[in-house]
Amino acid sequence: MVLIACGQLCSTSSLAENAQKAVRLITRAAAMNAKVLFLPEASDYLAVNAKHSVEIVRLVQDSPFIQGVQKTLRELHSQGKSLHVSVGVHEPCVGGDRVKNTLLWINDQGVIEQRYQKLHLFDISIPNGPILKESNSVERGNEIIPPFDTPAGKLGMGICYDIRFPELALRLRSLGAQILTYPSAFTMKTGAAHWHLLARARAIDTQSYVVMAAQAGTHKLESEGNEGPKTARISYGHALIVDPWGTVVAECSDVDVGDEDLCVADIDLVKLEKVRKDMPLWEHRRPDAFGYEV
Repeated sequence: MVLIACGQLCSTSSLAENAQKAVRLITRAAAMNAKVLFLPEASDYLAVNAKHSVEIVRLVQDSPFIQGVQKTLRELHSQGKSLHVSVGVHEPCVGGDRVKNTLLWINDQGVIEQRYQKLHLFDISIPNGPILKESNSVERGNEIIPPFDTPAGKLGMGICYDIRFPELALRLRSLGAQILTYPSAFTMKTGAAHWHLLARARAIDTQSYVVMAAQAGTHKLESEGNEGPKTARISYGHALIVDPWGTVVAECSDVDVGDEDLCVADIDLVKLEKVRKDMPLWEHRRPDAFGYEV
């Protein structure tokens, strides 16, 4: 068994401030002897609008957020502590009119080894409700990253809204995933209704662990030209870990939401294989009937 940590935080528009929050969570996770820490979508910053996002996004080598994470992991490694980090960030696009919403895998020596770009963008317009159009500021990705080895097992990557599309989870399982992660920034309305349901559904669909790091609380966002902080959104929180049977095995509290928090659980691949053996879903799949194989 391998101990992992799943974090939640409340990002602002300051990459440096958010780096401090991430470093505190990394330090806590390492002190608990976790081998992997999962951090939320957009951990580096949340912007006021699309224009603001393009203004503050940085290449990873120039990002005070990424530099802070990498420096801390290198320091821990020099002290004999091994911690790997999965973290959602933004990266510039060619042309500069939008950004990429990406998920990075940073190893215990601070090296970026994997990068996934969000496939499905959150574009909604609800009558008398929120209007959110992620595609105004974000360039969508076009490829699945095959699951890769981590200290806890083979990891398949998605981001937030991707969890609503089960074909991604099914494909990752077919490619060998044992753990699926969906770092997120769910709204209060969608989170309260669907957060736990979606996490448990994807775990049951794929007989995999599902790790859901989360943005949490009221985000105070500001940009130059504004008179002061402005509240752009509230995130649901409830970072959690679900086992292959669909049971929530760890969850962050919503008490004092907005502060950094961690929940931890053991990844037990023996248990995972037992669930898959006892109910061999992949042997029972019918691609012949559906005309395609996931």
